[in-house]
Amino acid sequence: MMAADIEKGTRFFRFDRLIERMKDPSKLSEADLAKLEQVIRNDEMPIAKYIHVNWGARPDEEQKKVILDWITAQRQAHFLPKAEGTDATRLVQPIPDQLVTNPHKVALGEGLYFYGRLSGDGSIQCRTCHQLTQGGVDNLPVSEGIHGLKGGINAPTVFNAAFNKWQFWDGRAKTLADQAGGPPTNPVEMGSKTWDEILARLSKDEGFMQRFLAVYPHIDQANVTDAIGEFEKTLITPNSAFDRFLKGEQNALTDVQKRGYEHFKNAKCDTCHTGTAMGGQSFEYMGLYGDYFKDLGTELTEADHGRYAVTKNPSDMHRFKVPTLRNVALTICTMQVRKT
Repeated sequence: MMAADIEKGTRFFRFDRLIERMKDPSKLSEADLAKLEQVIRNDEMPIAKYIHVNWGARPDEEQKKVILDWITAQRQAHFLPKAEGTDATRLVQPIPDQLVTNPHKVALGEGLYFYGRLSGDGSIQCRTCHQLTQGGVDNLPVSEGIHGLKGGINAPTVFNAAFNKWQFWDGRAKTLADQAGGPPTNPVEMGSKTWDEILARLSKDEGFMQRFLAVYPHIDQANVTDAIGEFEKTLITPNSAFDRFLKGEQNALTDVQKRGYEHFKNAKCDTCHTGTAMGGQSFEYMGLYGDYFKDLGTELTEADHGRYAVTKNPSDMHRFKVPTLRNVALTICTMQVRKT
């Protein structure tokens, strides 16, 4: 019985990893803080069936206050956006009106986002899979790349990706610029063989090069992806009704919506769907309440490995980055990674 509880518990919350990250608070995620806060606020450890063999293990009220004050301080120091209506005692935050960007880099990045020369045959652009008129996705179960080739997983939204702690479902890229460097040379996405090949094509466009060299000293992969990442920082969606509610506008939501938000919090959905993006802050096991991959009914692929593909840690098998709930009505990815 205890072994089963340990296995179940570590799927939800790796306390050992939290302790390791606490040695350097900059490595903590918003989900780390949210999980610890929920455990402390709700007296969840030790669980009730073991309370008699761990008598006195739960923190008292004074100890709880110390921990909760520390969590609030970490959230205040590292995670609150520069926006009206933030609250370090709350797990969800409003989207700021804008992020600091370089407008010249943004203009270059926007052009590159819609530029076919990043792909091997000119047919695929960044916007092919991340369409700005469709919630930042292509709304396909799996994305289609060069020559109609299909990937193993669907495209995450580009909107509000700037607030993710990691990029890609498996978190293999840390920044927007790092993420932008992957698809161009992926054989089933944009299909270029090397970045040298891409840079050679870009260099033949005299107009583009004139604009590029007015902003960057030279053209290379790092500068190209930096420009794309800078543009993607502008793809945020502030001032939704929910954001206005978080900022204190009580009439921004209907009574039904307010009750829904209370249910959302009471069910602890904001533990993983936390922060400004309401997601993107942790990797969670796919199928906490059932055997997701068995129920899927298809043969497993490498894409199903999730975070394990990056870390090679067996405990990361089938863990995926939590999807953002921002603009979720516009995307097909609701609480799960969709596959064929």
